[in-house]
Amino acid sequence: MVDTVVERAVTAFGGLDVLVNNAGIMDRMSALGETDDAEWERVVRINLTAPFLLTRAALPHMLAAGHGSIVFTASEAGLRGGAAGAAYTASKHGVVGLVKNLAVMYRKQGIRANAIAPGPTRTSIHVDAAPEAHGPSLVSQLIGANIGRLGSAEEQAAAIVFLASDAAAFVNGAVLPVDDGWAAV
Repeated sequence: MVDTVVERAVTAFGGLDVLVNNAGIMDRMSALGETDDAEWERVVRINLTAPFLLTRAALPHMLAAGHGSIVFTASEAGLRGGAAGAAYTASKHGVVGLVKNLAVMYRKQGIRANAIAPGPTRTSIHVDAAPEAHGPSLVSQLIGANIGRLGSAEEQAAAIVFLASDAAAFVNGAVLPVDDGWAAV
């Protein structure tokens, strides 16, 4: 499936200069002991395995061209413990690891890999928290105390465009918090 997506993009546009791995889902905000196998596997598959597969399919095209920019959407949860659930937090830490590995492994071939780490942002991502989950009570304590305003999808997109652009030609392996200073608290 991912090979087909990449091949269609290459055919339609004559090459592949930028890949943005932006799709993702939340978990049920379950602590590790509350996370069942199905929740873990679904969140990790979408948030970590899918970007891995898509990037792996895109790399040969970028390597053949001698350049490329790959931008991932990580999360503040990937920079610290996170009050989201275990599956989401682990998947976003994994994304950060992929970014750093790609940056080191492919920089001499002209490939850059970076990520944004959004803080709370108004999106269509739905959180179906389990009634017994630990996460919602932790997040409610953070809101107002540490979190500034909610960001917009447009603000996140602007950071992605910057990281993908030639203006960020010397930026590689960075994880940029896009969070109104939440990471600085």
